[in-house]
Amino acid sequence: MKHSNSTFVVLALLLCAAGAEAADIKIGFVDVERIRRESMPAERASKQLEKEFAPRAQELQRREAQIKAQQAQLEKDAVTMSETDRRAKEQELTRASVDYQRMQREYREDLNMRRNQELASLFERADRVIKQLADAEKFDLIVQEAVYRSTRIDITDKVLKALAEGK
Repeated sequence: MKHSNSTFVVLALLLCAAGAEAADIKIGFVDVERIRRESMPAERASKQLEKEFAPRAQELQRREAQIKAQQAQLEKDAVTMSETDRRAKEQELTRASVDYQRMQREYREDLNMRRNQELASLFERADRVIKQLADAEKFDLIVQEAVYRSTRIDITDKVLKALAEGK
């Protein structure tokens, strides 16, 4: 009995010591999704990407309309066309569709690659801001993913503000 009581006392003392040590730790949380959605650099990058890819998007829309018009014309004239002319128009339509799908795929790949480059740049800047904030405010730990976090430790607004100021 004496042995288990002393073990209990030692465990209680250890827990108290760990609790006192934990009280000195300063923890912060950053919501990465909010940084990606709401930060000024993310908004600027999004507008830049729209501007950069607008001509290609317009070209894709033009090609799509052209293919639909060709298809409608073929369906309308198919009854009166010769077999040879109808096949030639169908092949032309097929080539145009394949070309359109290739252009669409390349557009998506290029857009995704540029978006990923911009996001990588954004997160590099955000990491620098977070490290500066951690040093300035003496944080021991800043996490970016958590199952649960209190709004008391959320420093996302501070990071967004610093990013907007261009730090």
